[in-house]
Amino acid sequence: MDRRQFVIGSTATAAGTLAAPAILRAATEITFYYPIAVGGPITKIIDGYVADFEKENPGISVKPIYAGTYQETIVKALTAHKSGNPPVTAVLLSTDMFSLIDEEAIVAFDGFAQSEADKNWIKSFFPAFMENSQTGGKTWGIPFQRSTIVLYWNKEAFKAAGLDPEKAPATWAEELAFAEKLTQRDGSGNTMQWGMQIPSSGFPYWLFQALTTQNDVILMSQAGDRTFFDKPAVAEALQRWVDLGRKSKVMAPGVIEWGTTPKDFFERKTAMMWTTTGNLTNVRSNAKFPFGVAMLPAGKRRGTPTGGGNFYIFNKTARAQQEAALKFAQWMTAPVRAAQWGIDTGYVAVRPDAWDTPQMKDYVAGFPAAAVARDQLQYAVAELSTHDNQRVTKALNDGLQAALTGSKNPDQAMKDAQSEAERVLKAYR
Repeated sequence: MDRRQFVIGSTATAAGTLAAPAILRAATEITFYYPIAVGGPITKIIDGYVADFEKENPGISVKPIYAGTYQETIVKALTAHKSGNPPVTAVLLSTDMFSLIDEEAIVAFDGFAQSEADKNWIKSFFPAFMENSQTGGKTWGIPFQRSTIVLYWNKEAFKAAGLDPEKAPATWAEELAFAEKLTQRDGSGNTMQWGMQIPSSGFPYWLFQALTTQNDVILMSQAGDRTFFDKPAVAEALQRWVDLGRKSKVMAPGVIEWGTTPKDFFERKTAMMWTTTGNLTNVRSNAKFPFGVAMLPAGKRRGTPTGGGNFYIFNKTARAQQEAALKFAQWMTAPVRAAQWGIDTGYVAVRPDAWDTPQMKDYVAGFPAAAVARDQLQYAVAELSTHDNQRVTKALNDGLQAALTGSKNPDQAMKDAQSEAERVLKAYR
């Protein structure tokens, strides 16, 4: 490893990947954008990992920058890239891949991962997570904090409703029947406990993609240049979501907040909820009742999109920094750390061999719910990701909110979303 320090943002070569050496120091410094606000338990975990990595790799200095939400982090990263002073590496949404490629902001890992060990590392991740990490025969992202959507249920509420507390609904029909029994109202008709909650703010497209997958329809092409929002099966999936609130009345109508859904579960305002497996540690720490975790129920099939963040390496940074970032990503995703990260956060350990480590085997033996998201990966599909992804996703989110609030019927809402997505994407074909 070259031990010279390179200044990020110094003059790039015509290729855009190598920068001229500047101040000589003991270590190659890599700036690392991580999507969370400053403070809290996750930053302490990341800081601990960085300290351990630096001890094992004294020629590399890692500078974590906690950049806010995923959305705030990609804006900051792209702004820095355009100004010629990008981070060396960042954890950003796997769905940002096409946007980062289009901006020529990132470099493919294959350019560095040349050895047999490096190639085997790229092959070591769950295939479902690589669907949002590779395109055009190249690997642009490396899975790190990845997730699927799972169903959480309150076992006490199930028992009180006369349901088997150890049995989650396995189908759409069962889920509705359970939710009807679990919904409780007082004498005045006020709802005391909803049967279920599917949040529809923050990431409505992601939750919706679980419903469309279960209805056996895919929302976008693998090349990220077409969407299929106007297919009848898509509108059918949205009609089901709307009906849960407005027709069956087992879920609050309108928009349900992403951020408060776990709190509603803890406070027994809902007996079942759909949310990320990334909430698993949160639920385990805060639920004051026995709870269960299950795969999402099947419609025509089981299904969930994957979610979460990947490591990316940025263009316009020095080759030595990029190689150091590769080493850091490899270290952070080693089996023992992938396992520990999953245990500490609730995210899915991103490679099969992480589940064979002693600490993960012990964890799953004492907490079998931790393996549900892993087992569900066989039914998972790539999260919605296209060129100009934020605009395309906004078109879909706007359509979903219009249908859920009753301002459009599901069929029209999806036709309008498709029309807007088509307008955005036609330039990329």
